[in-house]
Amino acid sequence: MFGQSITPSPGKGARTPSSGRSRRSGQPTPGSADREQSMRDYKLGIEYKHLKQHCPGGVYLVPSFDDLRLFYGVIFVRRGAFANAIFKFTLRCPQKYNDVNTHPIVTFSSYVYNPHVHKETGQVDLSIAYPEWDPSAHFIVTVLTYVKRIFYVKDYEELTKDQQERLPNQEAYQLFQTDPDGYRRRVAECVKESQRSMYLNEPGCTLAFKEDAPEHQALRRLLKQKFGNGDGSEEDVSGVVTKDEALAIIQQAASNPSVSPNRKSVSPKRN
Repeated sequence: MFGQSITPSPGKGARTPSSGRSRRSGQPTPGSADREQSMRDYKLGIEYKHLKQHCPGGVYLVPSFDDLRLFYGVIFVRRGAFANAIFKFTLRCPQKYNDVNTHPIVTFSSYVYNPHVHKETGQVDLSIAYPEWDPSAHFIVTVLTYVKRIFYVKDYEELTKDQQERLPNQEAYQLFQTDPDGYRRRVAECVKESQRSMYLNEPGCTLAFKEDAPEHQALRRLLKQKFGNGDGSEEDVSGVVTKDEALAIIQQAASNPSVSPNRKSVSPKRN
């Protein structure tokens, strides 16, 4: 009697462990869902770290302070029809980014006249380049490389007819095909607009452009006066700059920002 195990019977209305509602097969538990999201976030961090060595030239990307999945970027176009343009954009990774067929979202805040960029929203249609997003083969760096390439396109023969018809800005595409000179004029206007709006920054933007302070302008003038323009012209007297020479010019600019190489310093008027 004393060695027998006795299991108490459940009271009326009590649930046995197996009598509760069962979880559907394949449905993640709260703990597993959190782990999956943590793994996505970790992979995103690894991708951003990878950009330090592999980001395309002329492209810069900075994460937001408040949102792990929001990045602010800028592209400096160096040659071609869009040469000297400064295009700002955002790159957002959805919550399920790093899952199959979950594309990042690239949206230009600068006005961009390009067949690949939607005229109203500024969004780039990445599905043309990546019909199926494969997280084992496609990354942020591949997206940035593609976004940079759209400003160097010379023709659209490599795209299928379906892809050509799906380009977001059909007006720009048709102008590119039928009136190249007219297209270049529109692009030139777009480039100038990007330069004019360079100092317009979105609220919370972590990649903000600011106009030079007076001391920075003075420093630039003094450096050009002392060391030349660095452009190989006859007026260029650039060469090796010592640390002491650079520090002396910095101190001079900081102490007297209004100094100019071609005129005497003028003190501001006082009321």
